Amino acid sequence: MTEPVRPDSRAPRLLARLTQGAIPLTAAAEVFRAATVHAHHLHPASTSAHRSAFASMLLVYAATVAAVLFLVWFGRCRKNARLISPDAALGSDGWAVAAWLVPVANLWFPRGLLLGTLRASGPAADGRRDDLLVNAWWAAWTGHALLAVVAQSGTSLPLLVLSETLFVAAAGLIVVLIQRVTSRQDTALAALRPAAPAAA
Repeated sequence: MTEPVRPDSRAPRLLARLTQGAIPLTAAAEVFRAATVHAHHLHPASTSAHRSAFASMLLVYAATVAAVLFLVWFGRCRKNARLISPDAALGSDGWAVAAWLVPVANLWFPRGLLLGTLRASGPAADGRRDDLLVNAWWAAWTGHALLAVVAQSGTSLPLLVLSETLFVAAAGLIVVLIQRVTSRQDTALAALRPAAPAAA
């Protein structure tokens, strides 16, 4: 049975803003960590292990906050998407969270989950642009994930720079996608909310 759209149904705008703020901080922490660890590998005498450990700890904290905020935002958006598009095949909520966390699965399934939620969040002026944005984010995200493994095991600066560039690109694209989903849901839910009774 489809849940009715309540008069107070809203897109999670505050969560979106918090997530959009946390993601660039995580990208900055990742670049700082990669540069510090790389410098320590090349010049262990001048770059302390303590500084490398601090940079890694900073990234863990920033990434944890960003991941929690993103997953809460994503869960709220999926709930809204079911109200907006009751016939959309969005899958289970448990898998929608696990797919981002399970190794290997998180290199493929998040793309479909995010694209499905975006499509179910309201009509698009150009569906091909949605596909392009999600595919560009997914390519940058998976490219970084795969290159990071290789980059951390060696001292290749070009490989490290490419890996971090992809991470920053993925962060920028997901910020844009968060905005797109949230704005589209805001418009769609406003159209679906019951009209206020006219004053006598």
